[in-house]
Amino acid sequence: MQLKNAASAASYAIQIARFRGLAEIGADELLLGALLVLSRFGIVRFGPWSFDLEKFWIDWMRGDWLTGGKTDGGKTDGPKVAYSEQAVTIFDSAARIALLDRSAEIGLEHILVAFAEEESGLMGELKRNFKITSAAWRAAAAELPRDSGAIAEAEAVRAPRAAAPSRDYLTPEEAAEALGIHVQTLRAYVRSGKLPALRLAGERSLRIRREDLDKVLEPLFPKKQ
Repeated sequence: MQLKNAASAASYAIQIARFRGLAEIGADELLLGALLVLSRFGIVRFGPWSFDLEKFWIDWMRGDWLTGGKTDGGKTDGPKVAYSEQAVTIFDSAARIALLDRSAEIGLEHILVAFAEEESGLMGELKRNFKITSAAWRAAAAELPRDSGAIAEAEAVRAPRAAAPSRDYLTPEEAAEALGIHVQTLRAYVRSGKLPALRLAGERSLRIRREDLDKVLEPLFPKKQ
């Protein structure tokens, strides 16, 4: 499963949140975004189950699902939305699952597996209505196509590297490596506002100040007042 499918799920989740007038992308919107990637004619076939997206108020015939809500000028159409803490937690779990799966990138299957233990919201509703167990959900995700090339890339990432000179401004990949997390988790922190980031003038490239990395860390045992 290629990264573009995971990215499409995130893009769809943003669109769903906008259409619903939400200020944050919740876990439900992220799950619907993932299911929308798998859908055809509004029907999702996942494992032994079939889900009708119209039951969840998803207009699958909207043309702007495919454009990410962008106008002809390339600008995003709609207000900015941030990821909720619950959605960031799902991304973080998906990143850990991707590493265990020896994948260098988060795939759609990793996002879906991250929902396997959820009992609330849309996932809880699906579990109750379709008698879905965590194991059956994970088995369905395991049947999705896998990006075999990511395995070799992951092994290359684990290979020893020459020490790089210390810099004040880091790329997302460098910042993620410094924190020991997946780069997609770091990007979720940036989207949610947990980690400040800067954009190069006139470009889309992000830079994170090394001194800001501590802002996503907190004491294991908070000091007593």
